[in-house]
Amino acid sequence: MKIDVFAENGKDMAALGASFEAWLGQYDRAPDFVALHKSVACRDAGLSPRLADVRALHGATSCLGVMSEAGPKIENGAGAFAIWDEGGDYGTVMRPLGDDARAAARDACEAALLAADRPGEAPDLIWLSSSPGQEEAVLAGIADVVGPHVPVLGGSAADDSVEGHWLVYDKDDVQSNGVVVSVLFPTTTVSFAYHNGYAPTEHVGKVTGVEGRLLTEIDGKPAADVYRAWTDHNLIPDAVSETTAILSESTLAPFGRYLDSVGDVPYYLLAHPAGLTADGHLELFSDVNLGDELTLMSGSPDQLTQRAGKVAALAVQAGGMSPDSVAGALCVYCGGCMLAVRNRLDEVAEGVAKALPSVPFLGVFTFGEQGVVLDGNNRHGNLMISAVLFGK
Repeated sequence: MKIDVFAENGKDMAALGASFEAWLGQYDRAPDFVALHKSVACRDAGLSPRLADVRALHGATSCLGVMSEAGPKIENGAGAFAIWDEGGDYGTVMRPLGDDARAAARDACEAALLAADRPGEAPDLIWLSSSPGQEEAVLAGIADVVGPHVPVLGGSAADDSVEGHWLVYDKDDVQSNGVVVSVLFPTTTVSFAYHNGYAPTEHVGKVTGVEGRLLTEIDGKPAADVYRAWTDHNLIPDAVSETTAILSESTLAPFGRYLDSVGDVPYYLLAHPAGLTADGHLELFSDVNLGDELTLMSGSPDQLTQRAGKVAALAVQAGGMSPDSVAGALCVYCGGCMLAVRNRLDEVAEGVAKALPSVPFLGVFTFGEQGVVLDGNNRHGNLMISAVLFGK
């Protein structure tokens, strides 16, 4: 098992391509798996014809760029996480989401297993990227193929301003509304953690009205009115004449759904309010259901800055590993959190590097995060952080 990471800013696309070509060209054969994540500014940068020789190429755009042990690269940044593992098996397939996201994900997963020459088997890990909007259906489609307990980690594709310019891709195709599934059968140990950096407040209510991802009522009252009251009327406008983005305003005050506790520490899956409608409803970045209990969560820049390193350390502990036994790490850090602490991203990267000294890692910034929760099931959440570690 050999892992290496490329991460650079791309103000000059020609220079970025040359740097990538030099990085990949230092190896005598193509990697077995590459996770390629880049900003939308780099969306048309092919980077290297050598990528055609990669057995499994998994691609998705990332908000502004990436981060690595070398720090943040968010000036049109691009990054690659590459695995050389001759004894392992890897397969990646992208499919358009179309009208049936569950069926598309099911097809992509089955095809990825075929590409890995492991049909009908359960991989050690699935790395997932999907266009935002139907992540719960995507997870259901994957579970149709491999069951509910194969670990699925990753994040939704992102652009720089939530305008829908994101892309997902494999070696054969590029889609703005698609899902890319990678099945990984590495020869070494895999460990992971999936958490958030927020604390619950005293404000709790029940979902009494919801239409898909449109939250209409909490405790029988307009959802926006309840949210305003819970946030002391200082986060979102009192009224709007048309649907208005509130993504940045709500980043430090999302909703949480309680799942379980580890010792005395409660575990919440987050839902991020993204839009405020004229009739007092809230658009969310994840599904909630009638009867769900929502807790107002509270975050701070300090918490978000420190959390990525703590999640990386939790992944080490979860696998019974030591940092010097880790060959490399793939990290997901919510794009909304990243934008909230953009001027402190060097601290975020330093936290991961401190938890994983001398370990190459790639961090991507996503508009939705998927991971394994305490009951062993895969769930989609917002404002979450994850780390996947590969042993030496």
